[in-house]
Amino acid sequence: MQRRSVLQQSLMAGAGAATLASPALAQSNPAIRWRMTSSFTRVLDVTYGAADYFCRRVSELTDGQFQIQQFAAGEIVGGLQALDAVQQGSVEAAATGALFFIGKDPTFALAAATPFMLNPRQQHAWLWQQGGNEMLNEFFANYNVVAFPFGQTGNQWGGWFRNEIRTVENLRGLKMRVAGLAGNVMQKLGTVPQQIAPGDIYPALERGVIDAVEYIGPHDDEKLGLNRVARYYYYPGWGEGGTVFHGMFNKEKYEALPRLYKTAIAVASEASTLMMMSAYDTKNPDALMRLLASGTQLRAFPNDVLAALYRSTEEMYNEISATNANFKKILEAQIAVRDRNYAYHQVADFQFDAMMLRLRRR
Repeated sequence: MQRRSVLQQSLMAGAGAATLASPALAQSNPAIRWRMTSSFTRVLDVTYGAADYFCRRVSELTDGQFQIQQFAAGEIVGGLQALDAVQQGSVEAAATGALFFIGKDPTFALAAATPFMLNPRQQHAWLWQQGGNEMLNEFFANYNVVAFPFGQTGNQWGGWFRNEIRTVENLRGLKMRVAGLAGNVMQKLGTVPQQIAPGDIYPALERGVIDAVEYIGPHDDEKLGLNRVARYYYYPGWGEGGTVFHGMFNKEKYEALPRLYKTAIAVASEASTLMMMSAYDTKNPDALMRLLASGTQLRAFPNDVLAALYRSTEEMYNEISATNANFKKILEAQIAVRDRNYAYHQVADFQFDAMMLRLRRR
């Protein structure tokens, strides 16, 4: 009898604790609904899809309490206005590439990709293991933004051209859509760079507003139909060894989130980064085969053209660093990672790849 009384008291106490725990949990994890604008259109299934994947993961990790809805470029604001919308609080978040905003500060490009710099392995090592994310967010705070990497394209291609590029002279006067600081480099060699949102690239090329275009790689370029307008497809992608896309969040809104929701953003961001890179590694090889079958002509940039681009890049880095302390600080950190990493990988992964290519050719 006494034991039954003790058991009943324990169950009643447990029931009371559960009654108290439920509203307490609801208070600590409130229902929150955010909007995320994108710099990408829905047809770009990997870049747009990675952000959709991110939103789903955030919802799953918070039992549906924190939901973020993505909107394609143009549905709320234009693709190149994504940062402004987040900064001003018009939307809480954006899926975008930081290199689209070099007009505000060239330092933005260092968050995504810059010419002759980091490849994806080096980027990820710097971002997650060597303080890169923290360093970038110190800079992003100037724009009322907190950012997390949530996409990686891998090496981007050199671009589509109507005519062959045989000498540096062939770059002069060329009107080219090219993102980030690669456009500044090409401008030094006489090219006229254009910043055009992804959804507007094909019409500009078709109408002759531009003569050439660099976007991402075979999968996306085929989806945009660039091979229908330009014949020559160039490699290597010297301007973007690997490109990181970001989720950008209004700083005030982000800082007001419960800790669990902040953790969900961080975890989902890393997951979507891996998802995007694996998706491109899966889709690009097949897309390239289809492009070649349709008549696309692969071309390698001549060595003297690459050398001229490299010299122009070094000049540009020195010029910007002389007047921009944020740029100089982050660039120097990345250069240290790049050079140390190549010193190792020239006798590790790169040798393995070279060996496999040589043996497979036999």
